[in-house]
Amino acid sequence: MAFISILLWRGVIRIPSLADAWSATLGISHVKSTMARNRFQDIVRHLRFDDKDTRTQRVATDKFAAISNVWQMFVTNCIKSYNPGQHITVGEQLFSTKSRYPFQQYIATKPDKFGIKFWVACDLKSKYMCNAIPYLGKDLSRPSGERLSENVVMKLMEPFMDKGKTVTTDNYLTSLSLAGRLLSRKTTLVGTINKTRRELPQSAKQSSDRNEFTTQVFSTTGTTLTVYAPKRRKTVCILSTMHNIVEIGDNRKRKPNTVTDYNTMKCGVDIMNQKVRQYTVRAGTRRWPVAVFYNLIDMAAMNAHVLYQACTGVKERRVDFLAQLATELAEQFMQERMVDKEQLLWQQPAIPHPGKRAKCQVTFQCKKNNATLCCVACYKYTCGKCKKETEWQCQICANRSHQ
Repeated sequence: MAFISILLWRGVIRIPSLADAWSATLGISHVKSTMARNRFQDIVRHLRFDDKDTRTQRVATDKFAAISNVWQMFVTNCIKSYNPGQHITVGEQLFSTKSRYPFQQYIATKPDKFGIKFWVACDLKSKYMCNAIPYLGKDLSRPSGERLSENVVMKLMEPFMDKGKTVTTDNYLTSLSLAGRLLSRKTTLVGTINKTRRELPQSAKQSSDRNEFTTQVFSTTGTTLTVYAPKRRKTVCILSTMHNIVEIGDNRKRKPNTVTDYNTMKCGVDIMNQKVRQYTVRAGTRRWPVAVFYNLIDMAAMNAHVLYQACTGVKERRVDFLAQLATELAEQFMQERMVDKEQLLWQQPAIPHPGKRAKCQVTFQCKKNNATLCCVACYKYTCGKCKKETEWQCQICANRSHQ
């Protein structure tokens, strides 16, 4: 917990390098008092999340084996700890890292082009990370006739099915067959759909002959397709099982309610990614399991902030919450450290040299007196003013002996 506390402080203060947290000029007082730099670096160097002896066997069936157990426990706790609202957004997160791993992804539209991709389900209102799946390439467990997009959405939404939720997806994940499968589980869908999908009618794919701000609606059993033209020769296709009736707005652009609702509900995962990147604990590493662990800490801290506000009703800035969380995580470690330090003081140290002078270590009556003798009980240097009893004993040990 103290180790995670230092990581959180690094994300809050955002110093150039994690090693600078112990420097004389850029150092953080909380970090210095919590743990020594060499001890922290030693933990980072030996940080592991599985049994290395059995990893070779597990990698044959699970590319994420180096941290899969920890990741699964984290996701399970996230699902159990929070009941999301009516609307859930499904999207992708690209966590950038320079580590070497066999499932690296490239997404040109992301700020960081290369990294580990996670499929994420996020609550629209609170931006709580409800469920997440790492993308590891071809999944052998996926049925041969099932699309990857359908498989991803069904896995992410499985804990929230049959509860009347609404899921929002982008054009890569949306399809007519997915809408039907979700509707059979009492879950509605709103999302943009790619115009190259075969299930779309031919007239919906044409955009050259459409006027600006025009709308065309297609409907089938329980599903509505809205084709809206925001500009000449450009169309947007919205597939929805939430809207039985498409209403056209009375403003200048005459946007249908399907487009307006999608624009409101599509931003859940994007805002969550922005929040995670704002106070990230990410640091340079060549080991991808450690990089995934940093992403796990970021999402766990953000979820903790959502849970804290939901349980207490207190609206607190996220940076203030993270600072308090980092302090409380290290509190128990600091108390145990103080107890160990006090016990060490009672152990007999090396015999001082005869005639050696030192400052008095008992600060009841003096702070600057020199002493040449030590207490017979705790071996602290004790001056004549701080002496008590016939034996040369400091006041603290004398009081304890009487008790």
